[in-house]
Amino acid sequence: MRDVEATLADALGSEATLSKSTVSRVCEAIKTEFDVWKKRDLSDIALEYLYLDGSHFRYHDGARAEPVLAAWGLTSEGRPVLVGLEPGSSESTDAWRSFLDGMVGRGLRAPLLVISDGAPGLIAAVELVFPHSLRQRCLIHRARNILAKVPTEHQCEVKAAFWGIFDGIEAPSGDAAVALARNRAVAFERRYGAMFPAAVECLMADFSSLATYLRFPIGHHARIRHSNFIERTFGETRRRVKVIGRLPGERTCLGLVWAVLDRASRGWRGVVMTPIAVRQLQELRRQLLGPQPAEATSNLTAETVSPAA
Repeated sequence: MRDVEATLADALGSEATLSKSTVSRVCEAIKTEFDVWKKRDLSDIALEYLYLDGSHFRYHDGARAEPVLAAWGLTSEGRPVLVGLEPGSSESTDAWRSFLDGMVGRGLRAPLLVISDGAPGLIAAVELVFPHSLRQRCLIHRARNILAKVPTEHQCEVKAAFWGIFDGIEAPSGDAAVALARNRAVAFERRYGAMFPAAVECLMADFSSLATYLRFPIGHHARIRHSNFIERTFGETRRRVKVIGRLPGERTCLGLVWAVLDRASRGWRGVVMTPIAVRQLQELRRQLLGPQPAEATSNLTAETVSPAA
């Protein structure tokens, strides 16, 4: 109710106070809009970066909290867009694969990079549905995993050393930047391997997925190396739900989560697509996914027109 009133306050002033019945009608309209949104065609959304995450909500009587799966991304124009939202009985491979297959079935093209946490079911589903896309493991999630294996009195030091691996990479994007980060990780391993072996193992176990973002345009690095900004939005949603205890049902839960995410996504920052960045992304797409439709058509035309013509 506070959100609805705040939205109308500028236009209606003191008349913005609404009855519960009016708010109920507004919420029902939101659910209807969500039903249309979740079935929309996605073929006109050209993503370069796809973010995936889930958050748990309680919306069935006597049941544990269940995940809501979310997908959002950055388009070829650098614009942020909320792509998909769906309930899941778990964050299993099957649940994530069904979610991703549904979006692909509505026209979503394969992204260049998928950014997520390290949930095994999610990773397995991404590799099945987008086998040629690169994968970036959220650095913020990984930092938390590592610090959980370090005594409290040493966490500030180890945290600074962890971010020192990835911050201030001055090498050009690509193999050189990845190699520099890996060299720093090896130095981290030498420094802390004897003191905190579990933390070091956590860093090195899947290090390649932590440094994938370094293959992309430098101006995009700060936005594509973690998925933290949707976590903050999910946190806002959970704060609203906390006063309720349990949502009335799945449809109500999804409507509320979608309304909050949709509103928040309008304030998400995108990335700047400079000519250099565009060329880098196009080259990566050719390497990973082959010639694109427009490019293939152009090549075919060039081959079929004779030099004399």
